[in-house]
Amino acid sequence: MDDHPSRPVPANPPRLWRRRGAMAALAAATGGLALAGVGARRWLADGQGRWSWGPWGAPLAPPLPADPVSFGAMQPLRLLRQFDWGQVVVEGGRRVREYTLTADSIDLPLNEVVTTTAWAVNGQVPGPTLRCRVGERLRVRFRNADGTSHSLHFHGRHPAAMDGVRPVRHGRSVVYEFEADPVGIHPYHCHVEPVTRHVSKGLYGLLVVDPPTPRPPADELVLVMGGWDLHNQGRNDYCAFNGIPFVYDRHPIAIYQHQLVRLYLLNMVEWAGPLTFHLHANSFHLQPVGLPANPMQITDAVTMGVGERHILEFRYRWPGRYMFHPHQDEVASQGLMGFFDVIPRA
Repeated sequence: MDDHPSRPVPANPPRLWRRRGAMAALAAATGGLALAGVGARRWLADGQGRWSWGPWGAPLAPPLPADPVSFGAMQPLRLLRQFDWGQVVVEGGRRVREYTLTADSIDLPLNEVVTTTAWAVNGQVPGPTLRCRVGERLRVRFRNADGTSHSLHFHGRHPAAMDGVRPVRHGRSVVYEFEADPVGIHPYHCHVEPVTRHVSKGLYGLLVVDPPTPRPPADELVLVMGGWDLHNQGRNDYCAFNGIPFVYDRHPIAIYQHQLVRLYLLNMVEWAGPLTFHLHANSFHLQPVGLPANPMQITDAVTMGVGERHILEFRYRWPGRYMFHPHQDEVASQGLMGFFDVIPRA
């Protein structure tokens, strides 16, 4: 069973925020530690799954548009905040978290004119963002439904037999099983030669391994930088955040003013040198590979090679639209451009 069910968003969250805010003010005025304790316990309960709620029931992220933009079956605005916790089974008293992943070809519209045949995991590029806790046993059932041999190689610590470098032929399946270790964020991708070809056609994704104690509540987002070599010429025709060039430039990512944002960032752009990620008019706390830095690193740009990944945490003090992009302008102009649309809470 899935032990991380989604919680429904109330029909009128601003009113709920005001009511809860009044309770918080009352607690502060009366020294009401019990109310504060209830809020803290609620945070921890939510922290066992997705952070979709903040203190006193306030939603952490703005609602999606009524009709989010689609590219084939993909909805990049929805994909941003989707985490796949798998299904939990108990074997011999131990929890095992199971995932089912399928590689196949899909026709993916990159814009109004260009459609490419992508190699996708579960019908999307990047593949699902898998999530778990450190020390859990993970079981990934991988099926290759495509006509080309593929595999899945996970970064992290595991036995050689689980390393995902052996090709899986069309129609065949394999089970990768290993412990979630270490804490942090780890890419997964096809490792069949030529690896650059398989990655630049879309076979990659991200595994988030949470620490034993949940991180503080935040609006959690996933951005994966990738490239599209449409003609197998060893160069990128397009680059993109989460598969679609310019998607967050034309459809900005809405976030709340003053809200803590936790960005899981991965670079999977082949056929390019190291890339930076630059956040306009702000700075962020950098956690290399998803681990807290000591001393804390604060910057507005970070350089990443292929396969490098980090957690970035930040808040915006003022409303407005703020750009993010690599500082390699040629690469940015191929589609790696986006905006955060910072909005006040109602």
